[in-house]
Amino acid sequence: MTSPAQPSTAPAAKPAATASTPLKTFSGIQPSGVAHLGNDLGAIRNYVKLQDEYEAIYCIVDYHALTSTHDPDVLRERTRDMAASLLALGLDPERCTLFVQSHRPEHTELGWLLTTVTPVSWLERTPTYKEKRESQPDDINHGLLTYPVLQAADIVIYKATLVPVGRDQAAHLELSREIVRAFNNRYGETFPEPRAVFTEAPTVLGTDGVRKMSKSIGNTIDVLGEPETIRKQVMSMVTDTQRILRTDPGRPEVCNVCQLHRFFGDDYLEIQDGERTARTGCVDTKRLLAERIIRHYAPARERYLELQAHPERVAGILEEGADRLRPVAAATMAEVREKMGLR
Repeated sequence: MTSPAQPSTAPAAKPAATASTPLKTFSGIQPSGVAHLGNDLGAIRNYVKLQDEYEAIYCIVDYHALTSTHDPDVLRERTRDMAASLLALGLDPERCTLFVQSHRPEHTELGWLLTTVTPVSWLERTPTYKEKRESQPDDINHGLLTYPVLQAADIVIYKATLVPVGRDQAAHLELSREIVRAFNNRYGETFPEPRAVFTEAPTVLGTDGVRKMSKSIGNTIDVLGEPETIRKQVMSMVTDTQRILRTDPGRPEVCNVCQLHRFFGDDYLEIQDGERTARTGCVDTKRLLAERIIRHYAPARERYLELQAHPERVAGILEEGADRLRPVAAATMAEVREKMGLR
């Protein structure tokens, strides 16, 4: 199997860590339920790699999810499922800290304090806010507007210096940096400006071959699901729409199935050539991809089912992660309250 592209920092030179100042990386993930292929290729594989390179903190952002998920039972279930997915796919609580955002309520206090240094105009221009106004026009709640401020608080409360993101997320991280600068300018040097660890993780298209893989759209491949479910989802994938007959040459550069093969075998160039020369058909290529996905995720699927059978283990890991961060969050908030005149 080919390994995911290596992360790189911006600027290119990676700062040196010392025993007294280890580099911290922070990333949050939405509690969207059981992880799908897009989650793994786009983020989780990179999380697994980074936990061996930095002091890594990973957060399931249930506060953020409240901007669009309003059923408490659904939110709890999705949070548990995402936690089990992350652990099954390789996050190790001995090598990273995994917790749920609401288990450290200091995030929301710091988020509120940061809103007092954040101009509304900064928030109104964010791509996420504009997208949400389109996608949920009947639920434009205040949380959608202030989402980026809480996002900044998530990062800086632990004084994390590095945030792994795709290049398409650079604008969001830059807003966090602007908020940090605004706070430091008003109250004195307090937070480091977080920098991006740009990853080359792909934007994974869904089974429709057009839009990013997303549960809200229903175009996912559920890699931790039953093999037959995976087969059905992969076989439903849109390939090269201009290839009508089996004997027509294909265009692997626009075929989502061909592109995904690069993550599940070293022979992806040969597979692409087979499509280009019509030696193989789209059905053949999809069948092969389905079997490779099933085989690759079989161990993770077993771990996921075991964790789901013992939810107390998952709950214990999340609780331990939140407890581990308690003194860090408390120290930051004590410093912030003092500087802002709240003591």
